[in-house]
Amino acid sequence: MSDVTRILSQIEQGDPRATEQLLPLVYNELRKLAAAKLANEKPGQTLQATALVHDAYIRLVDQECQRWDNRGHFFVAAAEAMRRILVDSARRRQSLRRGGDLEHRSLDDLAISGPEPDDKVLAVSEALEQLSATDQTAAELVKLRYFAGLTGKDAAAALGLAERSADRLWVYARAWLLKHLTDP
Repeated sequence: MSDVTRILSQIEQGDPRATEQLLPLVYNELRKLAAAKLANEKPGQTLQATALVHDAYIRLVDQECQRWDNRGHFFVAAAEAMRRILVDSARRRQSLRRGGDLEHRSLDDLAISGPEPDDKVLAVSEALEQLSATDQTAAELVKLRYFAGLTGKDAAAALGLAERSADRLWVYARAWLLKHLTDP
């Protein structure tokens, strides 16, 4: 049993010191995942990798009924928490109350930017909810690869799949998402 799995078991049993022991063990990996995901966000993003990791971690350890079977299950849950935080952030930025219909411009750099990733994050998230109803494992794989930035090998390990099976599932999930994101 790995240290992470042992500590997750202690958290489940209600050990208050266990949550303090978990963060140092998983922090660097979560930070890399968060940094990889935020690298795809538009310039001027106010959410930073450290804040994303801390918010996701707080959501994970504050859940009373949460149970993690192993390290991979914990990272799947962390990827989901990061996805939800990014989607919530995108929705907040797009809300009319916060000037979502206005274009934010930096006075220092008025260069033309590419398409807004907020729309992309929201569209992928909505399509993932539909995919989850059809194939939960494929949806989890997309969350790990797209939102958490894991490699195919790491995502396969987190889901307990053979690497080749995860590759086939990734091809299927990408085709499914492409069809659902491009159809009007």
